Amino acid sequence: MKKFLTLFSFFSICILTVVAKDNVIDEIVWVVGDEPILRSDVENQRLQAQSEGTKFSGDPYCVIPEQLAIQKLYLHQADLDSIIVNESDVIGSVDQYMNYLLNQLGSKEKMEEYFKMPYAKIREGRRDMVRNQETVRRVQKELVGNVAVTPAEVRQYFKNLPADSIPMIPAETEVQIITVEPQYSQDEINAIKDRLRDFTERVNKGENFSTLAVMYSEDRNSAKVGGELGFMGKGELIPEFATVAFNLNDPKKVSKIVETEFGFHIIQLIEKRGDRINCRHILLKPAISATERNKALIRLDSIADMIRNEKIKFEDAAQYYSFDKDTRNNGGLMVNSKTETSHFQLEELPPAIGKLVYSMNVGEVSKPFTMINTKEKEICAIIRVKSKNKAHKANLNEDFQELKQIVEAKKSDKILNDWIIDKQKKTYVRINEGWRNCEFKYPGWIKE
Repeated sequence: MKKFLTLFSFFSICILTVVAKDNVIDEIVWVVGDEPILRSDVENQRLQAQSEGTKFSGDPYCVIPEQLAIQKLYLHQADLDSIIVNESDVIGSVDQYMNYLLNQLGSKEKMEEYFKMPYAKIREGRRDMVRNQETVRRVQKELVGNVAVTPAEVRQYFKNLPADSIPMIPAETEVQIITVEPQYSQDEINAIKDRLRDFTERVNKGENFSTLAVMYSEDRNSAKVGGELGFMGKGELIPEFATVAFNLNDPKKVSKIVETEFGFHIIQLIEKRGDRINCRHILLKPAISATERNKALIRLDSIADMIRNEKIKFEDAAQYYSFDKDTRNNGGLMVNSKTETSHFQLEELPPAIGKLVYSMNVGEVSKPFTMINTKEKEICAIIRVKSKNKAHKANLNEDFQELKQIVEAKKSDKILNDWIIDKQKKTYVRINEGWRNCEFKYPGWIKE
């Protein structure tokens, strides 16, 4: 970033308006220091938010420019403090987002139509956005530091809360799980491999891999875009898949059959870029026979009876019998990926589990049931409700940690708000007439 304020650069910027055939197609709507905010910047942010389902608390043509202006204050501070983000982290995040867009919109052409710009420009804009967001996050972390909150401050905060402002703590539950994966028959596995070999032969004879992926792949996310996964690093892929994919060098060749926890794949290289790879695949999943499913359910029924009859504790049964490597060494206790705790609101649980937990009592062990796990794989399971807390108004005895987090967040917000207000006073800001009629979060932008 250049020097943050020079009047000469400001006047230079103000006359910079892009014109085509006498029609303004872009213009500078704000200037913060000597950094412009373009109408196209605002519009691109609006479209990005729309594609992600993000809602604005007010007029987006007021909210977005102010957000961009605040971002520029932080970026200037990053320049002063020599804060630089890791570019490989930025690229990884951009690849994930572009893959998400590809799956949502169906093709690169539809992405270009939606954003009204070439694919490369969409990617470049996202890279700048991610880099800026990560830079801002690091600046905020530096400004806030380690916010310390004492028990006395938490008690004082709670004491001063009006009765109608005491936060509600939602109903939460803790759930333990034991899973068993029904076995596939060898005949079914052989049939799957024969189909994949047939696809390979068809590609080798000139058929399009992408077309076959659209028609036959059981990876619902990638099938609609011809099996394409987008650029990924080795660590972002299942190890067995990554080993084969990263050894491919000829885009015309099809890999050997690869078995992973998701099923069986064949892979085709699209492009290698440094330590990242873009490839397409076809996934087939063996079907589970009724016989194998019933075997798994009977096995779980026997385990559940042993737990109910106190012949074994649920925690020990999870360690000995569960197929779920994420929970079996933790007594079967499920972890909420959103909060990284064992507490779930009912709607945060997988639907098949949430439906059962709703009518179960604490300590109760369910009957065996089937469900689809996060890997889109059918499994059989039993669960136990470890705890259930009803929705209630927060109190110091039960909810001290939640209240402490609220106080910490408020202290952090005050530090950042005070910093923005102070920085605002010291920074030259110019807003075009048509963009001033707004209720800004920080009113100090307009100084005339």
